[in-house]
Formats: sequence, structure tokens, C-alpha cells
Amino acid sequence: MKTIEIKGTARVAGGKKAAKQLRKQGMIPCNLYGELKDENGQPKAYAFAVSEGELRKLIYTPNIYTVKLDVDGNQCLAILKEAQFHPVKDNVLHVDFYQITDEKPIVMEVPIKLNGLAEGVKAGGKLAASVRKLKVKAVHTAIPERLDIDVTHLELGKTIKVAELQFEGLELVTSPSVVVCQVKMTRNARSAASAEEGEA
Repeated sequence: MKTIEIKGTARVAGGKKAAKQLRKQGMIPCNLYGELKDENGQPKAYAFAVSEGELRKLIYTPNIYTVKLDVDGNQCLAILKEAQFHPVKDNVLHVDFYQITDEKPIVMEVPIKLNGLAEGVKAGGKLAASVRKLKVKAVHTAIPERLDIDVTHLELGKTIKVAELQFEGLELVTSPSVVVCQVKMTRNARSAASAEEGEA
């Protein structure tokens, strides 16, 4: 997984008014969760702000990244946990990051890539992905940029489910019953199958 560097400045956690003022200045309010704890040992959020331009390279991309976060010179590694968008304008309103270490496993959604020409496609079917990403659990150094899935032997009308997949060093968190991809029957394939049945 590639690393991307993002710089921010510390902020005092405030309400909607403070957040709105930040956005007017082209800054997006963010929180960092993870290793920080309060006096009672409970998880504590670290509030900071990042320019909208800095966040674009992380959010508006199909790729996943480890984030080298630099807030006023204080650095740590993190991942994007959640981004909130305006319901109408679709611009970023708030971003949550999660601090990571080399030892502690994390859960991330990783893009899938279907490789090979499926047998069912050769027979006239159409390959369709049912999901774009799968959730995996591992230390961040073991998480790849994408999950390669071989579909060569996938026949017409057949599916590949999460339960059938295995990736070295990764635990699949997505439900085993979820369909990852399938070869759908097309009109041409149905016609060909009917013709073969008629000849038989």
C-alpha cells in the first residue's frame, strides 16, 4: 500500500459555527482517533484541520493509502476512517483519521481487480462485479493496494463468493456469503443455449 503525506494544523474542537468558519477559509475540520487516551484511559480525539486541496488527493481517488500525517510538525501514521460529504453539494465537510502502528491489525476496504477471461464470457455471458471493495484485517504493512481475483474458470451463470477466496496474510472481514462477481446470462447466450437444446 502506498503512502501519502498530508499536513495539517491543530485546532480547538468547536461546534458547527467553528467548523463552518474553517470551511470558509478552505480548511476541513478533522479528528484523529486511535492511540490517544484521556485521563480515564478512554479513546480521545485529536482535533486538527487540513486544507481541502490536501484532502482531495486522498479522498477523490479509487486508491487506498497509508497517510503520513504531519500536524504542526508532529508526525504519525494513519488511515482514512470516514469522510462526511454535503448531501447536496457533495463537498467534504469532515474527515476522521485512525492512527496506526506496525504491530496492531487494522480493518480496511481494499479494491478488487478481476483477472483473466472467464469461461462464461467465452460462452457469451457478461462478467459483472457485485462489489468494488472487500474488507480485510491485517497489519497495515501486509495490506495490498488491491486484491487480485482470478476469474478464468468462472462458468456461465456461476458466481464467486467471499467464502471461496483466500489471500496470504489477510483475514477477510466481509461476510462469506457476499457475492463478489458473477457471469450473467445474456440474451445471445440464452439464444445459443436454446438452439443447442433444440438440436439435441
